[in-house]
Amino acid sequence: MDDDAGDDAEERLKRQRNDLRLLNQVMRHDIRNDLQLIGAYAELLEEHVDEEGEAYLDIIRENTQSAVDLTATVRDLAEVMLRDEVETGRVPLDRILSQQVEEVRSAYSTAVFTVEGSFPSVEVVADEMLSSVFRNLLRNAVQHNDETPPKVEVSAAVVGDGDGGNGDEHVEVRVADNGPGIPEGQREEIFGKGEKGLDSPGAGIGLYLVRSLVESYGGDVWVEDNEPKGAVFVVELRLAA
Repeated sequence: MDDDAGDDAEERLKRQRNDLRLLNQVMRHDIRNDLQLIGAYAELLEEHVDEEGEAYLDIIRENTQSAVDLTATVRDLAEVMLRDEVETGRVPLDRILSQQVEEVRSAYSTAVFTVEGSFPSVEVVADEMLSSVFRNLLRNAVQHNDETPPKVEVSAAVVGDGDGGNGDEHVEVRVADNGPGIPEGQREEIFGKGEKGLDSPGAGIGLYLVRSLVESYGGDVWVEDNEPKGAVFVVELRLAA
């Protein structure tokens, strides 16, 4: 009887993983391709609408881009959930972070991205999904920003004992925005699965993915106030030995 129950549970888990793989495939191909097609035709319409129509077209473009971003986040989350275990290694921080800043800057031309100083040329404990951490934080800083233009400042530094050894040294990456900020009472909730934070569609799943990945690397992520307004998302990562 117990063996049968164990077999049934294993079979259910197998079916669920297969369903998740199918969902991942649909997100990766069908839905994403359809959304990109909508975005392409929206661009073609630009020369055929008047001033009032341009405002509606902007809404179509913005929401299409947000939906494309969401499919990418769901795809990444599915890949994380399908992994049997996390195999971390040495990942070059400056290359991954610079690449994501440039990619998100290209996707959101109306936003202003600033890099403070230079990113440290160090390796951190992570895997290939680290790019998804930075991509989601950078997009979040733009998508849930009520200022025109949205401004995002990115910085990174090695902090710790400073004696030249690894010791307590780690890297802190800071993504600061000029948006509405996040009330202190919501700063843990926004990292919860399905939590929409400040009533912004899709915010919860991206930040849930961020925390899941960072914690799997043995790191941490939290939110601070920005000055004079806005929020700062801080990612702490271990230096690779």
